[in-house]
Amino acid sequence: MLLRWILRLLIVLFIFWLLPYSWTLILAFLSALLLEGLVVFLQKKFTIKRPLSVLISFLLYIGGLGTVLYLFVSVVIKQIITLSETLPGFIKNIYYTVILPTIRKWETYSQNLPKDVIQSIEDMMEKGISSLEIFFRDLIERLLQLVTVLPGFMIELLIYLIALFLISLELPNIKKKVKGLFQEKTYEKLSIVYSDLIKAGLGFIKAQVVLSIITFIMAYCGLCLLRVPYTLLLSLLIVVVDILPILGTGSVLVPWAVVAIFQGNQNLGIGLIALFFVITVVRRIVEPKVLSANMGLSPLAALVSLYLGFKILGFAGLFLGPALVIVYEALKKSGVIKVNRVIM
Repeated sequence: MLLRWILRLLIVLFIFWLLPYSWTLILAFLSALLLEGLVVFLQKKFTIKRPLSVLISFLLYIGGLGTVLYLFVSVVIKQIITLSETLPGFIKNIYYTVILPTIRKWETYSQNLPKDVIQSIEDMMEKGISSLEIFFRDLIERLLQLVTVLPGFMIELLIYLIALFLISLELPNIKKKVKGLFQEKTYEKLSIVYSDLIKAGLGFIKAQVVLSIITFIMAYCGLCLLRVPYTLLLSLLIVVVDILPILGTGSVLVPWAVVAIFQGNQNLGIGLIALFFVITVVRRIVEPKVLSANMGLSPLAALVSLYLGFKILGFAGLFLGPALVIVYEALKKSGVIKVNRVIM
């Protein structure tokens, strides 16, 4: 008995040791689980065998992935290169139109200060702007240097695609082998928990995609109305930042609006602040409803789990909060957790 438990422990430790080297295969397995619904749908809809259904699903997935990569490379990279060329001038423009006039105004109210002190402050500000310019230039150069990792990325991508196709073909056999490791009742309970978690996980991903699309559309339309350059790139930046609760859209739009107002462009500044409020309000109203509709939670449960999860665990709590509620409901549904009703 003790030897069996030692063997199980060694197997678990070996699996954990392999995890850092297996992310490509793990991602392929998760992708196969995501595509399984499409594979089964094609099988039933067109009464075709699984290999053909897997091939069609795989080609559709490759087509969608290739389209996204093409749009990213052809549009976003071009805008990054253009932005890197205009960024130094943009930073200098901010300095001469915002920072330096502010210093001059402050200088008029600081007649009692020695000129050397004022000059040293101006020199310090100029050095700060130069450092900021160098930082952004280095950042852009490092982003462009990502091209050098393309050979390794292509190898990982090829392994990922091959593993995805093979796992999709063998997924029913994998499920049968896993089923053979458990007793019938245990497997039934695990199946209920697993199916609920998969449904909720897919629903969460779908909800985040829907929310990101809504944010992107609002940001893109708003920036187009304000006639802002690099609309696509900035809209994607807003979407990425909006996903992070520590930052949010305000970390991009509010400072940008303040700079625009200081530059004398009040229309742009007010428009960016209005866009920030619209995105924030719409997302906070829509988010609980979208999550509840896709994850099987009530709007109130979704809102409470998101709020408490974020308050207790921070960013990770946005994922773990709803996940814990879903796991609890799945365990209760499968009979693992039994709740006794108390009548007062």
